[in-house]
Amino acid sequence: MTHAHIRIAPSILAADFTRLGEQIAECEAVGADWIHVDVMDGRFVPNITMGPLVVEAAHRATRLPLDVHLMIVEPDHLLDSFAQAGARRISVHWEACPNLDRTLRQIKALGCAAGVAINPHTPALMLSEILPLLDVVLVMTVNPGFGGQTFIEGTLAKIRQIRTMIGALPIDLEVDGGINVETAASVVEAGADVLVVGSALFSQHHSVAVGMERLKAAVANKKPV
Repeated sequence: MTHAHIRIAPSILAADFTRLGEQIAECEAVGADWIHVDVMDGRFVPNITMGPLVVEAAHRATRLPLDVHLMIVEPDHLLDSFAQAGARRISVHWEACPNLDRTLRQIKALGCAAGVAINPHTPALMLSEILPLLDVVLVMTVNPGFGGQTFIEGTLAKIRQIRTMIGALPIDLEVDGGINVETAASVVEAGADVLVVGSALFSQHHSVAVGMERLKAAVANKKPV
């Protein structure tokens, strides 16, 4: 198969929070497809980031869909808050949800697309029973918890395996972690069609527009092998 459109989801974790609305608007202006929001609780991952208030502010700053990635334990009791704040897609971690089927059905009942994220050590096979419920599979290509990490090459085989598992199902295959002009082509060729990009876009060395242009050039005309 080929990808009609590789979507790019800037991760605002890497943005300048003193001008967050402005940076989100820049992303929209230069052709971003989604805005990715990394939510961390200091328990599932060793960092604390943002919650529903930031999602609500981001929702006011853009017309783009908000792609909310919950790196938190016990996400069920916060799903409604994130949906009310403006999340369009909510992904929870396979490793954090003992009743994953119920959690995904709750996300869908709130009117959001439902996603499952898996850590680098989690086998693709763990998704097999839940795939029919999914709108998004989010493959972590670094260990979650911090921005600016180095891409884990061993995750490419898992991306290829999940692309095969998805087959004709209408599921987005998203990758998150260490995605830049050097790694983007490899993950697209492996089967990814949504790229979460942080440090490569929000850099002190170039504008968001330049970062987006370089990234789009890196994946132009790429397709899965």
